[in-house]
Amino acid sequence: MAELAGLDDPRIREVNEKHGDDHGVNLGKLRALAKRLKTQQELARELWATGDSAARLLALLVCRPKAFGRDELDVMLREARTPKVHDWLVNYVVKKSPHAEELRVAWSADPDPVVASAGWALTTERVAKKPAGLDLDGLLDVIEAEMKDAPDRLQWAMNHCLAQIGIEHDGHRARALAVGERLEVLKEYPTPPGCTSPYAPVWINEMVSRRDGA
Repeated sequence: MAELAGLDDPRIREVNEKHGDDHGVNLGKLRALAKRLKTQQELARELWATGDSAARLLALLVCRPKAFGRDELDVMLREARTPKVHDWLVNYVVKKSPHAEELRVAWSADPDPVVASAGWALTTERVAKKPAGLDLDGLLDVIEAEMKDAPDRLQWAMNHCLAQIGIEHDGHRARALAVGERLEVLKEYPTPPGCTSPYAPVWINEMVSRRDGA
């Protein structure tokens, strides 16, 4: 904890706070520290228990993802107050867990929109890598009905799923494009030069074009 406190940079903290995060540690330095520590599951649990965001990010880098129980991961997600901790927990830990599918189903139906957004992130992963058994039309039905008025983080996760369906599945691409065009979610999102717009129709067409042109 003392070493993490020494890495805290007020300028980084100020930038992070604009995105809802409350730590000031350079992520490159955090990863270097994790590399030095290697995998330490008990240390990871102790770091998580501090409630400190930088410590929790480090915990997610040094933990053993398959060592967490299903209920433990559920509690951790609900405790993950900031976007970065939430995203790393889902992407670095839950996606590697044997409980990922059970949690995907449970979280997707959760009334808390931030918890639900984690369910949608796991669904997006399945759309891309393990689509067998998924009802893609059913997912598009839900997105079409609910994405427009969803809270920000849930809306972002549903939009990512919409784009992934359009990118990965030719037979559903026309409908995914139509849904995106009708809802216009993130259409005006400011996109830096050289980056892909998160507006689903642009995102889908650009990724498909890149892939087909490769």
